[in-house]
Amino acid sequence: MDGVAPAPVVVGGDFAADAAVFSAWWRDAAERLARLPAKPNRDAADYEAAESLKQAAREARFTFLRRHASTLYDRLTDNRRKFVRIERLVYAAAALVPGLAPTEAQVAVEAELRQSEKDGVEIDQGILCNQFLADPASGLHLCHAMLLPREESSDALAKFQRDGSLDLGFARVERQGKAAVLLLSNRRFLNSEDNSTQAATEIGADACILDRQSEVAVLRGDVVPEGKYAGRRVFNAGINLTHLYYGKIPFLWFLIRDMGFVNKMFRGLARPDVSPDEVAGDSIEKLWISAVETFAIGGGCQILLATDFNIAGRDAYMTLPARKEGIIPAMANLRLSRFVGDRLARQAIMYERRIECDSEVGRMICDEVVAPGEIDATITHVIDRLTGSGAVGAIGNRRALRLGVEPLDTFRRYAALYAREQAYCHFSPALISNLEQYWNAASRRA
Repeated sequence: MDGVAPAPVVVGGDFAADAAVFSAWWRDAAERLARLPAKPNRDAADYEAAESLKQAAREARFTFLRRHASTLYDRLTDNRRKFVRIERLVYAAAALVPGLAPTEAQVAVEAELRQSEKDGVEIDQGILCNQFLADPASGLHLCHAMLLPREESSDALAKFQRDGSLDLGFARVERQGKAAVLLLSNRRFLNSEDNSTQAATEIGADACILDRQSEVAVLRGDVVPEGKYAGRRVFNAGINLTHLYYGKIPFLWFLIRDMGFVNKMFRGLARPDVSPDEVAGDSIEKLWISAVETFAIGGGCQILLATDFNIAGRDAYMTLPARKEGIIPAMANLRLSRFVGDRLARQAIMYERRIECDSEVGRMICDEVVAPGEIDATITHVIDRLTGSGAVGAIGNRRALRLGVEPLDTFRRYAALYAREQAYCHFSPALISNLEQYWNAASRRA
């Protein structure tokens, strides 16, 4: 019957048998959903029927995965003998257990729609990743996979070492003395992050960390060529809200960014044959310096919680506008309170408290706050200071500090929660309402 979920299915215990039964159930539910009008054309009754069908299917996915997530993960990774990045893992799971998660074709169809018009098939990817990460063995292995250098990074590193510079389009890598400098370069959108910047930024970070000719890495925003901030460097404007509103930010973007690029700055690059765990493992690491000019909004502020030394201009500020966006500010909920305490962290995340870099609270995050014209000289000075006593001791201290506040398993558990909650937030009607109310998104050009 259209609009009514099939009778609930009960998990057995055998993986193959349960996969077959649940796949048939999800196929039935999907066919019922497909017979309803497309989301923009649904009346109130159709909308409620569609939401009930989707919710029942998601509950069935949790039921299946709570019993079989580790078995499924082992089958997809040859019993954890091979590493599969998350963006390939979810589609491999969709092929092995039809209906458990969307196929690439299903995601591609929704990718053509505005965010408000989507049924949210990618929520099922969030459920899947939540259950993989919730299992300690599978979750740590997946974290390990996302900390490995990207396949493209080997060629990028060779080019950087040959030429002394690397142009990745939306990111660039340059040399500055003993440092490799990664420049965020989405200049039309104030160096915000979106689907077009993601691979370039992570490859650039890989090249910086792997580069043997440098001892530290610097993250900085490129010069903006036009508009209100023409001629100025902008550190990071956070997620591209215009692209978010128009449905151009896939759900996996959030996990790829924070389990990849940002976590690599925080933990270094993993080796394939050794765990990245701080105690028993090993990693390839560099100290990271962030240079904040103009502002660090959203994701830009999140990055400052992962880097080792932060320089800021006196006129710069930081915000975490999660309330206005309707999403979770990535790892800020895990990390910000370590810098400013629980109450101020809640104010920043839940009440959008603006933090001036040149303030008592701002200096809890920013290590050097200087006149805007002194940023370049300060970067040079900090590079010299951080490399003056040798990189080995600095990396050892970095690992020891990290172990005390955020060991890899703590990150794994948080990432599991984040995968689930961000999936629901990403497709919430509140997100669209917030973007229209606070960002005037409907009038902006994608």
